Amino acid sequence: MTKYQKYWTLLIILLVAIIAAGSLVIWSKYRPGQPVEISLPPARETPAGEIYVGGAVNNPGFYPLKTGDSLDDIIRAAGGITDGADPGQLKLYIPDTGEEPPQKVDLNRAEAWLLQALPGIGEVRARAIIDYRQQNGQFNHTNELTKVEGIGPATYQKIKHLVTVAD
Repeated sequence: MTKYQKYWTLLIILLVAIIAAGSLVIWSKYRPGQPVEISLPPARETPAGEIYVGGAVNNPGFYPLKTGDSLDDIIRAAGGITDGADPGQLKLYIPDTGEEPPQKVDLNRAEAWLLQALPGIGEVRARAIIDYRQQNGQFNHTNELTKVEGIGPATYQKIKHLVTVAD
């Protein structure tokens, strides 16, 4: 064995000894901690979901339904009933499991092509709705459509069940 090989052998033995000593130090200081306990907080009352309010209300759309809400609370959340509505003709619809609610056109987000799909709304009226929205800001209630040039009460009555306004 040459002198050069002896130094390398000695260096390798020294490195192995350092690694072994370091491992022993680390292992001796390792103490397993206490077991981790996972606990869930006590159950609290959560909203029961959402409810769709449509028909002769000022702002049809989806509203959160909380435990204890009354029909009056829900109607108030939708902006109350419109003038000329008959509160004696209130209808409650409960869909079958998996049944999708009707899709509505959001007046605050719809593009012209989607607005044109509404009955009585052509290219000119769709452009007027978008122009109104850009000049006056977002719609707060669907009945604001009657303020748009070319859309009167008759046209609004035809489409009010097909439109909504997002928050």
